Amino acid sequence: MHHKSPLTTLCHAAILLTALPTMLLAQNPPYDVFPDADPPYYRVRYEASQEPGALSFPVNYTIWIPQGVKTLRGVVVHQHGCGEGSCSSGLSGAYDLHWQALARKHDCALLAPSYEQPQKADCQLWCDPRNGSDKAFQKCLVDLGKKSGHPELAKVPWALWGHSGGGHWAGGMVLLHPQRVAAAWLRSGVPLLEVNTDRPAIKPHTIPAAALKVPVMCNPGTKEGVTVKDGRFARVWPANEIFFHGMRSKGGLIGVSVDPLTAHECGNQRYFAIPWLNACLQLRLPKKSDQPLRPMSTDKAWLANPTGFKAVPTAQYKGDPLKAAWFPNAAVARGWMQYVKDTSVADTTPPPAPTNLQVNGNQLTWQVQADLESGLGHFIIRRDNRFLVNVPQQGKNRFGRPLFQNLLYSDTPTQPLVPMQFTDTKTEPGKTYTYRVIAVNTVGLKSKPSSPVTVGSTTP
Repeated sequence: MHHKSPLTTLCHAAILLTALPTMLLAQNPPYDVFPDADPPYYRVRYEASQEPGALSFPVNYTIWIPQGVKTLRGVVVHQHGCGEGSCSSGLSGAYDLHWQALARKHDCALLAPSYEQPQKADCQLWCDPRNGSDKAFQKCLVDLGKKSGHPELAKVPWALWGHSGGGHWAGGMVLLHPQRVAAAWLRSGVPLLEVNTDRPAIKPHTIPAAALKVPVMCNPGTKEGVTVKDGRFARVWPANEIFFHGMRSKGGLIGVSVDPLTAHECGNQRYFAIPWLNACLQLRLPKKSDQPLRPMSTDKAWLANPTGFKAVPTAQYKGDPLKAAWFPNAAVARGWMQYVKDTSVADTTPPPAPTNLQVNGNQLTWQVQADLESGLGHFIIRRDNRFLVNVPQQGKNRFGRPLFQNLLYSDTPTQPLVPMQFTDTKTEPGKTYTYRVIAVNTVGLKSKPSSPVTVGSTTP
């Protein structure tokens, strides 16, 4: 493989930076298609900058605020990966009902950036937070705080999720701002702790002592160098190993969850990532928004071989604990054992029932909150206490379990967003019908039916 010299890389970067003001003054495809940002959604966008240390790409930040929250306790950040496809997928990240369920439970906002990176541009210009994206991110929290009426956004803790280059970014933010990070999930990407001879222009990070107190999870796909040693993404696992051992050897609260089904795509990781982040937020978020993060409890920790399948309480672990994957408690460890086997994390809790069912003519609309553990698979429409139809009739998701909102490569909903609606084309004039809607999560558990709505003629 031919590798560019550092000088060539720097020259190309200089050319790119010179061209950016003319290339990206406007939102060009694929960054010009995104959902409206009406409350409870808010959006800011910043143009590219030529200032030293500033972000050299435009960026779009969209945030969702849970209804009825007076004071936010934190912000969940869903960070996409590198390339135009992944970057543009960030435009729908704040609209993901499953991730909203996590944020809502903890009175947190849900934030999704979208860095407008040209396809052939160097991803390091944003995924390394030291190249301006850290400053832009913190600026957006101030500006979105003003827009949304939640100025506390500028100071609340962060729960970080990142895919690929987004994992590099999220891990980098842990190392730069450990006092702000409640937890971080790194899917198929980590920051560098050692010089990469193939990419010498990337500066390694150092590990501050405070970062060792932040719970972190590395989540590579097994086909990224764990069991499949060749291919485009085979170097992901070696990079994860370096990062994991660098943190864990110093006592870092870091685990490894190998996705047994995938390569670089996100697959079913959310069914463990969201419960894991939920557990971390329960343990770490302060009671009041103006207080520091609580120290992560370690007295109930479990350990496991990073690429193994069995976890045990710390006292029962036979190997070197500083080479073992770390989990905060038994519930998380048991979820991990299910996930690394086949991603089928157990769930016994049905989803919330749909609300606000309305019928206008023969069109039904409704609202729902997704199930925290297993998300939203589909809906069942019942008419006159009988099954009428599934919505959608057949779920889609080429990257994992079928989801109502479907999923893109970087774990965000497809566009246009799927509406919660159904048109009943099999009605007869003069007849009365009673409708109910049932939500079904991705493991098949059903909610209670919505409140009934009766429509149609009530006179002979």
